[in-house]
Amino acid sequence: MEKKLFEFKTKTLVATGLGAALFTLLFMYVKVPTGIPETDIQTAYGIGAFFAALFGPIAGGLIAFIGHALSDSIQYGSVWWSWVIASGISCFIMGLVYPKMKVDEGEFGKKDIITFNIYQIIANAFAWIVVAPVLDIVIYAEPVSLVFTQGIVAAISNAVSAGVIGSILLVLYSKTRSKKGSLTKES
Repeated sequence: MEKKLFEFKTKTLVATGLGAALFTLLFMYVKVPTGIPETDIQTAYGIGAFFAALFGPIAGGLIAFIGHALSDSIQYGSVWWSWVIASGISCFIMGLVYPKMKVDEGEFGKKDIITFNIYQIIANAFAWIVVAPVLDIVIYAEPVSLVFTQGIVAAISNAVSAGVIGSILLVLYSKTRSKKGSLTKES
């Protein structure tokens, strides 16, 4: 069955809600400080990448956008929109790998891990080295040197999180799925 890139089914909606809730909780409580102000290694991007690869760019983008916005609202009382938008864009781009993945059919080998990681590295580099700093400057008039330093650290740490956690989750999930054609009828 060919996957449609922007298909949004009921299971995608459910996955988006669950993913956004998990993303919010991880974003708030499971992070590692980097030493750069307001820039942590966020485990949430591993979950965002996992859901994006399984359900596509719309689910991925909404999970990160909603999860990050909720986290900011709950923790700080306001939303830092430049980074929320960058979060949504990063997981949306990661979701573009969706048609190439057959995780739900029990397949996620070395070639798939490489493909997945190429997408997520590009997504993180674009979102955090371009989108977030430019929006920080345009929206909040933040200092150029600070926002690009934060962006580079965020790109690296989020790529590591998405790469390690996302890959592990995809490998484990693929092992729970039956491979296509693995079930045969006994006579």
